[in-house]
Amino acid sequence: MNMTSIEPAEKGRRAFSHVLEKLREMAISYEIKPGERLNEVALAERLGVSRTPVREALHLLARDGFLQEAGRGYVRRQLNLKEMIDLYETREVLELACLQLAFERATPQKLDALEAFLAESRSKSSDLPVTELVHLDETFHQMLAEMSGNLELQRVLHNVNERIRFIRWINMERIGRDKTQAEHAAILAALRAGDLAAAQQNLRSHISKRTEQIKESIAQGLARIYLDNEALPE
Repeated sequence: MNMTSIEPAEKGRRAFSHVLEKLREMAISYEIKPGERLNEVALAERLGVSRTPVREALHLLARDGFLQEAGRGYVRRQLNLKEMIDLYETREVLELACLQLAFERATPQKLDALEAFLAESRSKSSDLPVTELVHLDETFHQMLAEMSGNLELQRVLHNVNERIRFIRWINMERIGRDKTQAEHAAILAALRAGDLAAAQQNLRSHISKRTEQIKESIAQGLARIYLDNEALPE
């Protein structure tokens, strides 16, 4: 095997990972402001890389919801509170429907697997990147939805999760994982106990808390953007 061909490829992967993480951090911290057009050449110069990893990273950030295509480039996605609230309301309806079916259909083995996942996630390092924390959160809810046995509910929920992931990354920076995992454990414990009403209430409370925190995150983000030297726009 030609080592000289491997080294450039590995170097390219490292450059892409670095650029993706840096641009994601800039979007989460609002260093890249909503509505801001991104210049591929300027970003490449700023980060000290070629345009290729920047182009690839921008494509993935658009897929993840941080950016939107605009002509031949991208702009930072606007913060749309109404859209996020609508999506979280949809998520709650879908997850409650999945939970109802999971209560009727989940096997002891599936519940054991979910409990094992929670135990494993608690054992992870406390300084995990926010992307990993959100992945753990999503995986719990995905496993719960899979217990429903309804592929269409899972498909629609997956679509909703794709659209809210970028704001969950922003919000996870604020809340961390301890509260989230405790709420997950309460949902599972109610399922184990055969108490559907308690499981539903725990899930409803869990998502409602996230909805309120999302409102705060967006408000704080707007304040961070606009309140340096001027008032929030009307």
